Amino acid sequence: MTEPSPPETPREVRLRDLRPGTGPVEFVARVVTCERREVSRKSDGSRRPLLSGLLSDGTATVRFTWWDPPKEGVERGIVLRAIGPEVGEYRGRTEVTFSWKSRVGPASEVELPTVDPSEVPELKVRDLRPPAEGFRVSVRVARITERSVSVGEERRVVFDGLVADETGAITLSAWTDFNLRSGETVEITGGYLRAFRGVTQLVLDERASVRRIDRPELPEARSILNSPPVSMARLDEGGGAASASVEGLVVGLLPPSGLVYRCPDCRRTVQDGRCRIHGPVDGVADLRARIVLDDGTGAVTVNAGRADTERLGGITLAGVLAQLQVGSDPARTEEELLETLFGRRLRVRGPASRDDFGVTIVPESIEPVDIDLEATGEELAARIGGGGS
Repeated sequence: MTEPSPPETPREVRLRDLRPGTGPVEFVARVVTCERREVSRKSDGSRRPLLSGLLSDGTATVRFTWWDPPKEGVERGIVLRAIGPEVGEYRGRTEVTFSWKSRVGPASEVELPTVDPSEVPELKVRDLRPPAEGFRVSVRVARITERSVSVGEERRVVFDGLVADETGAITLSAWTDFNLRSGETVEITGGYLRAFRGVTQLVLDERASVRRIDRPELPEARSILNSPPVSMARLDEGGGAASASVEGLVVGLLPPSGLVYRCPDCRRTVQDGRCRIHGPVDGVADLRARIVLDDGTGAVTVNAGRADTERLGGITLAGVLAQLQVGSDPARTEEELLETLFGRRLRVRGPASRDDFGVTIVPESIEPVDIDLEATGEELAARIGGGGS
């Protein structure tokens, strides 16, 4: 009788070397994103816990699925050692699955592989599209700002920006402070890509590295930020842009505009006292205007926040809430905004994304443009009547 073969010893690999169907492997990686949820079993309808997200070791980023994960201790930023995961493929990309057959546990920072920038290819911004991974890129920082976000019970600072080379621009989101400054030129290694609102975004976490370089030939920050307006038809055909400038007339507002209420946890708008993520909540009052802007070639939606809505509409949140105290109709705020904004010409700049409903811009700046009132009236009449050029 033949003796059974001893189990094959897993070999340690980097994420970039993972291939579906290969023998048992072992790797160390950081959890970049993770989301817990429950799925229904087809057999009996019972609920089964599932954790999914992204892993990165600086050489690549892969999607993971973890069935029946620990109830706690696994969160964004933790380093894990995985032995014997299943390596498969999902939509053309490598994916790993942790099951009862796998051994997964915490690892230390020093166990993460060291990545030499010379080991990874240099790409141009125009080539940064998912699933590109394991790359470095040389860019100029055009803009960098910071914002505070909630991650579970923790508040984190995220650095949002725009970087570019001679081939194009891309938005950046850094979860670590790399001390980026507008105008400087840097080499970035170990970032990964994700699609956010239909626009590719370069994401940097703790495993990324940023090195200051001397690249005077890269476009100046001012030229990146002050590019001339493009037609809305061209923006729609291109599927959006990391940074776009458009100019057009206000032809309408989309609901909900005016006074809205937001979830105190995720800032999504609340409908009938319910957040679609957090359930019943006490909404926080806010102002916004979903402006429909038309330039004759097409139209875009501009999602103006409270500051721009107050400035353009000549209203304040405190004033709107005070009117409610004396019995004013909340819908009246949207009507007043439309009366104030209709027919005005605006120049808008910001990241533009396209979905089934068209192009949407989250503005970084909105500025009124002086217009010829008589010519604008004729232009509006032509567009509303369907005779736009």
